[in-house]
Amino acid sequence: MNILFLVIISIVWSCNSDSGSEEPKKEGEVQVSDNVVVDYTEDDTDFPNPDRGFYRYSETRASSYEPLSEDALKAYRNPSTTEGATYSTVSTLIFRYFILDGFNDKPLSQEYLTNVASDFEIARKAGVKLIPRFTYTVTSTAGSCPEDFICPPYGDAPKDIVLQHIAQLGPILSENADVINSIQMGFIGTWGENYYTDYFGDSSGNADQGKLLDENWQDRIDVLKALLDATPKEIMIQVRYPQMKQRYIYGIDAKTDVTATSEEEAFTGTDKARIAYHNDCLFASPDDFGTYEDYGNSSSQRETSIENLKAYFEQDSKYVIVGGETCSDGYSPENDCSPAGVADIELRQLHYTFLNADYNNEVNNDWVDGGCMENIKKNLGYRFVLKKGTYPSKITKGGSLEIALDIENKGYASSMKKRNVQLILRNQVDGTITALPIATNVQKWFSDVSLSESLSLPKSLMAGEYDLLLHIADSQNDLADRPEYSVRLANVNTWEETTGYNNLDHKITIE
Repeated sequence: MNILFLVIISIVWSCNSDSGSEEPKKEGEVQVSDNVVVDYTEDDTDFPNPDRGFYRYSETRASSYEPLSEDALKAYRNPSTTEGATYSTVSTLIFRYFILDGFNDKPLSQEYLTNVASDFEIARKAGVKLIPRFTYTVTSTAGSCPEDFICPPYGDAPKDIVLQHIAQLGPILSENADVINSIQMGFIGTWGENYYTDYFGDSSGNADQGKLLDENWQDRIDVLKALLDATPKEIMIQVRYPQMKQRYIYGIDAKTDVTATSEEEAFTGTDKARIAYHNDCLFASPDDFGTYEDYGNSSSQRETSIENLKAYFEQDSKYVIVGGETCSDGYSPENDCSPAGVADIELRQLHYTFLNADYNNEVNNDWVDGGCMENIKKNLGYRFVLKKGTYPSKITKGGSLEIALDIENKGYASSMKKRNVQLILRNQVDGTITALPIATNVQKWFSDVSLSESLSLPKSLMAGEYDLLLHIADSQNDLADRPEYSVRLANVNTWEETTGYNNLDHKITIE
C-alpha cells in the first residue's frame, strides 16, 4: 500500500510541477502537493538506549552491604572499558547480585530490605534499570568430590526459607517495577543458577541421582510460581534452563519438543508470556554447559537434547527477554565471529537483548579481533531506524493529521518492554507541547514497521507553526518524561538529548 501511495503522489507532483506555484523544496524533502516525504539517514554508531545492550556487573552481600553509586551508574552511559577488555561499552542496564549470606535459615531483616529498596531508588536517580538476581552463595568450595572445584554442602537455603524471602521481597520489587528490566529466578543453588544445590535436587556429578526427580521439579516450580505471583505482570522472570519453563507450563512429564509461545500469547502478562531466559554459559560448548539439557525426572533419564531445546529456545525467545554472559573460551572457533564461528549469527537467531560487559572477556575480546563486536554492541535488543516519513505541510485547525512512518528494526529482538509512542507537535513560538498517541505496540516491532495514522487534533490547538517529533516513552508514568528512559532512533541529527524526543525534521502549519 505504501509503494502505491508513493507512486500516486509522485504522479500528482509531476502533473502540478509546471504550474510554478510550488514552494521551494527543503533539502532532503520531496514536496508533493500538501504532503512532504522526508528521507532519513541512518546513524551507524553505538549509543545508549534503555533496556538493551551490554550490562555492567555489580554485587552486594547482606553481611556487608555496599549500596550502588549514583555517579558510577550515570558514568556507564558514556563509553568505558572493563578490566581485561579490549572494547568499550555504553550501558543503561546494571546486573545486581543480591547475595543473601547469613539469611539461609531466617527471615530477611528490615534493615536489609531497606537497603535493597534504596538500591532501586539510586538506579532511578541515575537513569538506569536493574537486572536483579537473589542468591545465597556465589562461592565454590573445592574439595575431594567428583567435580572437585565445587563440593557440597553448597550453601543455599531450603524451600520454606526461599518462599518466605520471596514474600518479603515481593512488595519492594513491585514498588520498583519501573526500574526493573527483568528478574532472574535465582535463589536455588550456587550463583542462583539452579544447579549446585543442597535442597532442590543435585543433578551434578557430585550426587548419585544424576538427574532431577519429580519432587525436585515440583519444588523448583513452587519457587518460580511464588516469584511470578509476587511481582507485577509486566515484569518477565528469566530462568536459567529452557526446560524449566517447559515443565512449569506443561508439567513435570513434559517432553523437550513442546510448543513455544505464539505471537498471540506474547506480551499478555500470563505466566507463559512472562517466563524468559538467561544463558550464563553462552557459546561455551555444543549444549552451552547444560543449557540445552533434558534433566529427566523420576521416570526418565537425563540426556542432552540440543536439537529440541535449542529450536524451542529460538522460537520462544522472539517473545521473551533473553540475556546472559559468555563463560569459557574453550569452544573456539565456534564461539567466534562468523564465518569461522557463530556468535553474531546465533545472537540474532536467539534474539538476545543483553550481555555481560564484564565477563567473559576472553570470549568477548575475540569478537573485537573477529570484527563483529561493533555490530553486536549496536544490535543487542532493538535498534529502530526511521527510513521515511510522509507528512502534510498544512492542516486546518481541528482537522486530522495524516502521517506515515516507515521504520526498520535492525536489532536482534523487539522492545521487550511496553512503550508509549507519541507524535509531538511543538509550537515554534512558545514551545508548547501537544502529544498525540499513536496506536502501536513496539513489542511487536520485529523487523519492518509501517505506521499509517490519522490523528485528531485537539480543538484547543492554536494556529501557528509546529515542529514534528516522535516520542517513544517508557510506559511507567514516573519515567515517561525522563530522556534517559526514552528510545533514541538510529538516525543522524534526530535525537534531542534534553527532551528524549526524535526530531522528524519537518514543520507543519496549523491554519
